[in-house]
Amino acid sequence: MRNLDEQTITRAVLERNCGTEDRRLHEIMTSLVQHLHAFARETKLTEEEWEKGIEFLTAVGQICTPTRQEFILLSDTLGLSTLVTAQNHKKPVGCTEATVFGPFHVADAPHYDLGEDISGGLPGTPWFVKGKVRTTDGTPIPNATIEVWQADEAGFYDVQKPGLDNYQGRAIIQADAQGLYHFKSIVPECYPIPHDGPVGKMLEALNRHPWRPAHLHFMITAPGFLRLVTHVFREGGDYLDSDAVFGVRSSLIADWVRHESGIDPYGKEIDSLYYTLDFDFILHHA
Repeated sequence: MRNLDEQTITRAVLERNCGTEDRRLHEIMTSLVQHLHAFARETKLTEEEWEKGIEFLTAVGQICTPTRQEFILLSDTLGLSTLVTAQNHKKPVGCTEATVFGPFHVADAPHYDLGEDISGGLPGTPWFVKGKVRTTDGTPIPNATIEVWQADEAGFYDVQKPGLDNYQGRAIIQADAQGLYHFKSIVPECYPIPHDGPVGKMLEALNRHPWRPAHLHFMITAPGFLRLVTHVFREGGDYLDSDAVFGVRSSLIADWVRHESGIDPYGKEIDSLYYTLDFDFILHHA
């Protein structure tokens, strides 16, 4: 095809892409091309702006590492992660809502027994977490696998700490035969997403803050049930209504109960204040 112009280029690209035998790929690419071209036309995109966009995406890729996924941050801050999650996790009323995965999960977290301290030596206010994995009618889901990860009291994840040779604040545990789980950790605080890269510059240009409310990540799997990826947020915490990655759901906000020194949930004397969280997870059948 020759002599293409701004009126004919879209159709030319769509026709060129028709050769694929992957119908889903063809559907996605057709829509992508149409929307990209429509965006350029609607905004009257200049060559300089196009170049800036390419430079931005290049910078996003260049800053990615095995422990930092800037493209996930970009997707999160544009609301795309929440949109895709919402589209793909429609469940009956009563099931625990899913939310964004985030960029700080690791595949090889350490395994802990129920009741153990998963903080890995993190300093902070003691926190005792418990609950049940169950169905909407209250039936326990036995032996569910629960992955947990969190920031520390300064708002950092272990993978953000250069030179650290062990995981902290993350664990894989298994609920018992009655679906019950419990563990000890430290209270996480709100934190800014990494904003020293291109996504941070974008947020600054948009006059947006990078902060996330305090939360605890969970990923829960059990045979016969859909995988759940979610958070539990702190009632009354900062940024619940302005989460930088749009991850908050009202149903995922819970009371992190403050206790003065005394006897902890495991019957041991504790000479400092501590917090408890009791939260059930309700899974949906696959």
